This record gives sequence, C-alpha cells and structure tokens, in this order.
Amino acid sequence: MSLVLGSLVGAPTGFAQREPITPESFVTKAARRVGPAVVRIDTVRTVTIGRLPSRGLGHPFFDQFFNQFFEDGLPPSQRTQREQGTGVIFAEEGLILTNAHVVERSDQVEVRLTDGRSLTGTVVGLDSVTDLAVVRVMSPTPLPAAPLGDSDALEVGDWAIAVGNPFGLDNTVTMGIISNLNRNISKLGITDKRLELIQTDAAINPGNSGGPLLNAAGEVIGINTLVRSGPGAGLGFAIPINRARNIAEELIRTGKVSHAMVGIGLRSLTPELAREFNQNSDRGFQLPERQGVLITNVLPLSPAERAGLRAGDVILAAGGTRVISPAELLKAVESAGVGGRLRLDVWQQGREQQVTVVPVDMAVLQQRSRAVEDGTYWRRIPLQP
Repeated sequence: MSLVLGSLVGAPTGFAQREPITPESFVTKAARRVGPAVVRIDTVRTVTIGRLPSRGLGHPFFDQFFNQFFEDGLPPSQRTQREQGTGVIFAEEGLILTNAHVVERSDQVEVRLTDGRSLTGTVVGLDSVTDLAVVRVMSPTPLPAAPLGDSDALEVGDWAIAVGNPFGLDNTVTMGIISNLNRNISKLGITDKRLELIQTDAAINPGNSGGPLLNAAGEVIGINTLVRSGPGAGLGFAIPINRARNIAEELIRTGKVSHAMVGIGLRSLTPELAREFNQNSDRGFQLPERQGVLITNVLPLSPAERAGLRAGDVILAAGGTRVISPAELLKAVESAGVGGRLRLDVWQQGREQQVTVVPVDMAVLQQRSRAVEDGTYWRRIPLQP
C-alpha cells in the first residue's frame, strides 16, 4: 500500500491546480469599491384615493344613515405614501442614477448615504420610457462615485454583483452571472418602455430598484430595474450602463429625453408565419415568405403614414442593414434620431421598394394621435385571418 501511495504522490494527476484560497474574494473587493457610492432613496408622495361607495355596517339602519349623508359615496381623500429604492452616485458633485419609478411624482426625496448622512435630493430629470432618473444632492465635500464600466463588453456567463436595499435592508450584496443580454422588455409584458435589458440570476428584490449591477472588477455595468419571480426561481433585469449613461447625460443637459418614433406597430415575420397567413388570407395580397419585420398597424398623421407605409408591409432592411426583429428596427430609428432620414427597404404590394421616413419625437406623435379621435383610429391587419 505504501508503494502505491508513494507512486501517486509525485505523479501528475491531470487536474487543474486550485487557486489558493484568500481571505477576501473579488466580490468583497467589488462591494468595497462601490459600496460607499450606493445610496438609499426614501420618497414621499401624496396620492388621491377616489370616491368610495357609501356603506353601512350591513344593517338597514346604518345603510340608511350612510346613504342619507353620503348619497354619492364617500368623497375622495388624500394620503401620504412612503417608498424606498436605491441609487448610485456616479459623479462626486452629487449626481445619482436611479429608476424613474423610484422618484416619479414624489413630493420629497431623501438620500441616505452609507456614512449615515441624510441629504435632500432634487430630481434633475427623469425619463419614464427608459425608467431612468438623475437626482442631485448637495454636499460640502466630494462624494464617493462609482466607476462606470462598459456594458457592450459583457458576455453571457460573466459574473454579476447586485448591490442595493431590498426590503429596507441597506447595503445588501448578492451575486450571480449574466444570464442573457439584449432582452427586449416587451417580452416581459411591458409595452410602454423602450429597453434592451441585461438578464441576471443575482437576487434582485423590491427596494433594489435603481441600484447598481457590477462586474467582477467592481464597475457599474447596469442599473437594476425589475424582477420576474416564479416557482423556484427569480429573474433580475438591469438597464445597460452605456444606455443609462447616455440618458443621464441628456437629462443633465436638458432635463428630458427625446425618443425618435415613426408610428408603426411591429412584429417579427418568419417564413412559417407568412406561409400560414398566405394560405388563409383572402385580402388580395401575399406576404413574402422570408424574414423581416411586419407592420401590424400605422398611426394616422405619423411619419410612417406620410412615407406611404401601410399595415401588411414588410420591412426588410433599415439604413442598408437587414432587420429581422422589431428591436433591430427600433435601434435603427433611434440611431437616425429625431429629424433624421432613415431609408427602409420594404416589401409592398408584391414588390420590393425603398422609402424614406423622418422620425419625430414621441411627444409630437402622442399629440397627433390625440388629435385623431383620441388616438383610436388605427389601420390594422389581423395576424390570424
């Protein structure tokens, strides 16, 4: 036995050498680097509770009493609502990134630092479409600012570290990996936002909103924004920091964000979907059995309508680049910008042609839609005949 053991001691095993265990991990270093820049945001807002129906106590006498004095129900009332979220200082002069839904419609914003100080926050600007906001606090001394990383350099499987204040538990750190990238928020059933999100399995809970998602180097790569929970697991999502940085710069500069739109509803077209439609359609036209983006509706008075686009058209390319998903087309529209010119390759009425659209700001499009029967008139094509 001793001979066998002796022969094995010096023999190569074929296994990788284990890294020495150190007292602190990269998570510790990352949390130490960014932790002082993570803040708790406490908000106070006044909410109005609508008129309530009058009720007695289930007894005819009390019902008659209440109906006599509150015939139209109890009058509306106001109450104070307190909520908490997280933010991250990204500039030492006191600029903080957080989610728009954390501070939206707030009457008071209080920012609590890790050193115990509580400072009054002022909302510099917010953008509900991307769920981002910038808050400013005034401090006599420079504040610790978190380093911002590059979200475009992320890969699936990279480490992800979430820091925040879930359920009011300050400076909570959780760890996971980048589960996926470029998750369109519409896939999560949220249709009033325009975002491509980072998906992570790092635990994100109520109160984490607006906090940073870090890489292994302790750089901010995302702003945590929502979680989807289900049996046995929870999925967290963060706004890529490159997008958040651009939005923050625009909010600081102008207090608002412009969003380019052309006024169309979209869905991906596959050869299978087109074939199914063509086999059952009696509408006098056929969809091309190829990949592209199908226009499902067109908003009246929109750039799309003015360019001659119609429900049933298929967009094959934008700006010379092939598109096969609504997200790719939206990126092209955003890149063109408000007032820019975007060339589209479109399959229309059985042939391929080119049209040029000039995007307008979302606010302008909303005003136009309200001018047309409150925005309820849309030209539509059913996806299933």
